[in-house]
Amino acid sequence: MPTLLTQAPAMPVSPNPPRKRWTREQCALLESSGLFDKERLELVEGDLISKMGKNRPQVNSFMLTLFWLVETFGKQFVNAEAPIDVSPEDNPTNEPEPDLIVLNRECLTFLSANPQPGDIRLLVEISDSSLDYDLTVKARLYARAGIGEYWVLDVAGKRLFCHRNPAAGRYESVAIYTEQESVSPLTAPESAFRAALAFPA
Repeated sequence: MPTLLTQAPAMPVSPNPPRKRWTREQCALLESSGLFDKERLELVEGDLISKMGKNRPQVNSFMLTLFWLVETFGKQFVNAEAPIDVSPEDNPTNEPEPDLIVLNRECLTFLSANPQPGDIRLLVEISDSSLDYDLTVKARLYARAGIGEYWVLDVAGKRLFCHRNPAAGRYESVAIYTEQESVSPLTAPESAFRAALAFPA
């Protein structure tokens, strides 16, 4: 039986150094100037977040989860590490790049614009050092966008956090599945994902 969370985990206390708040327009200018590699950064809440290289356990979990999503939904509906749009109010200072995205229409139909929240069936983050961030900042961002289902795979803890029912800027349902428990995506109720599938034996 999964564990239900009644509130989001607390963020660790840390000093707040001065920061520059970025917009998507400013990031596009930087990208076109070649001053940073856009593939290594994502824009979240006005901050440029480094997409640090994955360690081997994280890479393995990413690939195993990707394989399952492709098998379940079809390769034409799954994107890896691609930017999305969020709510209109958040879009100017946010362009997150979830690890895995399941779309409700084929990937190749997106010719120039990012997928919108209504195009997304499921988001997945494969978390190691970014677990707290993915469970708080990103969860709130995706909830405000109305994204119906958001999974966070905790590589170190070998468990899955399943977020559902976004309302008023938060997910009303957050359940934790151990590696031996199964959960079915809302849009694929006939398919069960067991967290252990994402962790090599």
